Amino acid sequence: MTPSPVPASAVPATPNPATPNPAVPNPGAPNPGTSDTGAANSLTGKRRIAFAALVGDDDVPGLLTLLRSLALSNPGVCEDFVVLHSGPGLPPATVARIHALHPRVELRPAGSAGTGSRHDLFRVPGYDTVIVLDPRTVVRGDLGALLRLREGVVAFTPGDTLVIQRDHTDTVTSGGEAPVSESPDDRGEYELSDAELHAAYLALNGTPHHDLIVHYGTPHVARTGDVESARRVALAHIAAGEFQEAADLLGSVRIPVNEAWPHEVFGHALMSLSRYEEAEAQLLLATAAPKRAATAFARLAQIAWIHGDDATAQRHAMNGLSADPTHRGARQIQRRTTGALGDEAVGDDVPGGGPAPREGAARDQLAHVAYYMPQQGNAGDKLLPESVRLTFDADTGPGRWHSIHAHRLFDEAALERVNARRGLVIGGGGLFIPDTAPNGNSAWQWNVPDAMLDRIDVPVMVYAVGFNAFDGQSYRRERFNAALRRLVERSAFFGLRNHGSIEKVRALLPAELHEKVRFQPCPTTVTRQLVEGWTDPAHRENTVLINAAYDRAGLRFGHDYGHFLAELAKAIRALSGHAEVKCVAHSVDDERIAFDLRREHDISLPVVPMYDSENDEIRDIYARTKLVIGMRGHAGMIPFGCGTPIISLISHPKMAYFLSDIERPEWGVSVHDKNLGAVLTERALGLLDDHAASVADVHARQRELWKVTRANAAELRAILGAGAQTPTGGPFG
Repeated sequence: MTPSPVPASAVPATPNPATPNPAVPNPGAPNPGTSDTGAANSLTGKRRIAFAALVGDDDVPGLLTLLRSLALSNPGVCEDFVVLHSGPGLPPATVARIHALHPRVELRPAGSAGTGSRHDLFRVPGYDTVIVLDPRTVVRGDLGALLRLREGVVAFTPGDTLVIQRDHTDTVTSGGEAPVSESPDDRGEYELSDAELHAAYLALNGTPHHDLIVHYGTPHVARTGDVESARRVALAHIAAGEFQEAADLLGSVRIPVNEAWPHEVFGHALMSLSRYEEAEAQLLLATAAPKRAATAFARLAQIAWIHGDDATAQRHAMNGLSADPTHRGARQIQRRTTGALGDEAVGDDVPGGGPAPREGAARDQLAHVAYYMPQQGNAGDKLLPESVRLTFDADTGPGRWHSIHAHRLFDEAALERVNARRGLVIGGGGLFIPDTAPNGNSAWQWNVPDAMLDRIDVPVMVYAVGFNAFDGQSYRRERFNAALRRLVERSAFFGLRNHGSIEKVRALLPAELHEKVRFQPCPTTVTRQLVEGWTDPAHRENTVLINAAYDRAGLRFGHDYGHFLAELAKAIRALSGHAEVKCVAHSVDDERIAFDLRREHDISLPVVPMYDSENDEIRDIYARTKLVIGMRGHAGMIPFGCGTPIISLISHPKMAYFLSDIERPEWGVSVHDKNLGAVLTERALGLLDDHAASVADVHARQRELWKVTRANAAELRAILGAGAQTPTGGPFG
């Protein structure tokens, strides 16, 4: 039996529904099962989706077959599966069998007394969309069209398949035929043992869902010792930030010397745990294979750079480029170390330029731990180090500052250089994130061992750092929590850039440390106050700049990327009658929105490649436009700091945190909003129609953040003592 496709009239417009959008190869994955997913969901508006089935005692065998078919026919999909059981309760052995087939099953009694009907399926709490499957059926095809449905209740045949939205009415729309089957022959295809299911899933092509490949792959590897399966499962662990799990799994199998790819993945996991010598051994083995050599050499170059060995990093990077001249990672390390060999503070580690400090002037300097963005890197991160420095000193160059790249190992030499300075500033940016430059020393971006942190004897000031975990993303709790507590205890000042981050961090600390964690706005939000000689533009261009972000696209969009794109296209068409709409790209990947809009909706937008801009140009671009609609945090905070009205496309909790801090939640709209196009158009036109009032409102909100910044500056001045740097007009002035 070949099911008919779902009628187009029943499904919202999405790009290439038969083929996943390249920007979102695995919607919704990974989902490591963090405990605060619901809270983050309430901020981002991300839909919570579940499958559900009403199961009696006689239906259990059918349910098991249904679960197998769902995994094998939709290997990239793993939503919660709610089993409503109409009976006195399932035996423990049966419960174990169900859980063995799906990592996210939730068993609930149907009805108040364990007796239920299909009406219970309309009342499954906790989800925005519930897809009801009959345990007498099996799934035979792609359920993507059902996952993208967002309106009402749609019924499909066969098997009484339903898609129910939380805000449904009593009206049921007929949706045609779903890709499910009631045929005994089709069911027989999925009558598999657990071992057969695991092997069949791992043999599938395409991108598997993190939860499923881990759930099936781990026992498969334990049973078979298969190296290729171990590599694939380890890659899924790495993508979810589960580096210890990846290393443990690959360490449990015997990897032949000539199997380069598993060695490379093993090396990746080990370096992410700061087990650098072991990682180097694995990566050197991987360099022997031409197809893996470039990546392996790039990782070896990164390890050398982390340890401050630029000469070795350069050599490994060049070897990587010899194997593949287009390899981006090798090229970045090669550029970062070119012309900088032997220099303590090299290349990208020095924002602002300027003369080197005079001999013996170290005590006039502050040390600064930050993420110093490489060439063509994220424009927001490029601007951040200079913005932080401007809150301390008008001179942001090496005469006043000693740069320490957060991702480099903080070793004895780094400790000595810091202790020779007047103090250590850490910030800004979302440094509390688990999967950017992971390390086993702190489990956040600053690669600092506990012993080194304990020996810093100058004031430590954490300034405007953000807790940047996505909805559905988790940290390595024990290591991160211990490192975080140590940092708070050691800090003379600990300021986070929004109250959402404060709440998250305080929840991980003992009560006696809560008061040490305070609010320090990101300095980019008060740019007008910090930049010496700043003047607001006398004339603004009649433009609206739109930014979209694609890092961790599955966590941002879930199954709603097609909906987001179609709704954004509606808003752009409406706004184009009032201003010229342009795409502003903070990173190269941000340009994807222009490509997708042109391909799917015949909309062509000029692209502003902000990743190539210097800091003054970034500020100038944002100061001269009328409105910025941005998905990145700093596509909101930087223009706001320049006095420009903003609307945030919320796909990350930090966007909602910032808008809450400035008491303007209406300046944000979720990328998942059912009426995104109409809402975005209405709010944008509202800001444009009385633009002078909108700008005045931005200025008023900014003044409140400036008051906080100045109050904190008084405390920092006391910490630094006599001779504190005092820029003209800055908070220390």
